[in-house]
Amino acid sequence: MRLRWPFPVFYPSSRTAVLLAVSAPLALILAATVPGAWVAAPALGGALLVMVLLDALLAASLADLRVIAPADGEVGEPVHLTVLADFRADSSAAAPSAALALDPRLAPGGRLVAALSRDSGAWSAKLAALPTRRGTAVVEAVWLRWHGPLGLACRQTLRAVDRPIAIRPNLAPARSPALQVFLRDAQFGMVARRIRGEGTDFEALAEYEPGMDRRRIDWKSSARHARLYAKEYETERNNQIVFAFDCGQTMCEPIGGLPRIDHAVTAALTTAWVALGAQDRVAVYGFAARPQVLSPFVTAPREFRRLQDAAAALDYSTEQPNFTLALSTLAARLRRRSLIVVFSEFTDPTSAELMIESMRRLVERHRVIFVVMADAELAAFVSAPVTSAQDAAMAVTATSLQHQRTLVLQRLRRAGIRVVEAPHEQIGNRLLDAYLAVKREGSLG
Repeated sequence: MRLRWPFPVFYPSSRTAVLLAVSAPLALILAATVPGAWVAAPALGGALLVMVLLDALLAASLADLRVIAPADGEVGEPVHLTVLADFRADSSAAAPSAALALDPRLAPGGRLVAALSRDSGAWSAKLAALPTRRGTAVVEAVWLRWHGPLGLACRQTLRAVDRPIAIRPNLAPARSPALQVFLRDAQFGMVARRIRGEGTDFEALAEYEPGMDRRRIDWKSSARHARLYAKEYETERNNQIVFAFDCGQTMCEPIGGLPRIDHAVTAALTTAWVALGAQDRVAVYGFAARPQVLSPFVTAPREFRRLQDAAAALDYSTEQPNFTLALSTLAARLRRRSLIVVFSEFTDPTSAELMIESMRRLVERHRVIFVVMADAELAAFVSAPVTSAQDAAMAVTATSLQHQRTLVLQRLRRAGIRVVEAPHEQIGNRLLDAYLAVKREGSLG
């Protein structure tokens, strides 16, 4: 039964349904044993209906209902929403409950439900949504249901919310205390200054002191001055770094609860934060069947938000990537030698052939790092115990795919490409190590 009123609609509650379920057999037994008393059954039903109507009329009147939502959030990090409800007179038999209709990227099925609790006279509920994709997610509407004093009827109202939430890339690793300590203690930090010590560009001669690397002693200068002198080098700066993202179908498949590309974006932005602190220039590039995004080069940490916005604009695609078009377009736009970090995934050597050839041409003018996430599911099939013929077939197939994957990565390494392969939760640290290794080699200038 559902009655529509000018004010919020009401329904029979679960308690009413239980009473009807219990009274129906009793009415049948009464009619069978005392036929003359059959009129008692409809009378009891009518009385119950009147009580339901009376309970709905006596239910508290809603004064205000609102939803508090943040303007933005990060993929993979909880977004906290708050539902607030005020009643003119509280005569409810139970705590109200609320349901939010929102974008499926915020919650599976696009629905969150919570019971409200009283806090300082007002009813409120805090809900946590976990975004699984970047983009603009909308909290569309909120339903509120509350019971009458007898618990036989519940009233329900619907309010439109239409609150957009911008879901951005995850920057939690860049904010981690460990990375901040690293930036503070590293040979290059957030202050623009000339730094002597590690590096490859010769800066000056300094008198040798205990603790210096003996391999840096300049023996000819030391012989001329009759005292030991060591070479000091300047850290290489102002390099161009491009993070290139394959936004194709394989990179959009989930791993660890999030699409591969979102793990890649998090790792890239963490490294970009360090690179900007090292006074390098950073850009973001995305492609699938055709190029999508190429941001301008960012040169200072205060402009880091521009990189985050460019990464947030990378779209999820169901197309296969066109490496020939994408990498040739990128190479044509780069006027100087750069470090190009390519995030991609491949399923077999045939699909990887064009990727290898395109990256070989890229290596002729640039340094290239290829980043791929280890396939934990494939490794699980290889190491799983074999208890049936199907298990054996899956293990053999997985072993063959793993071997082919190893061959592709070996070909990339032989082409002069630095390969970073790690589980998705470690990819950020491994990429940062690879970037710092390239910096120490001084091969970008």
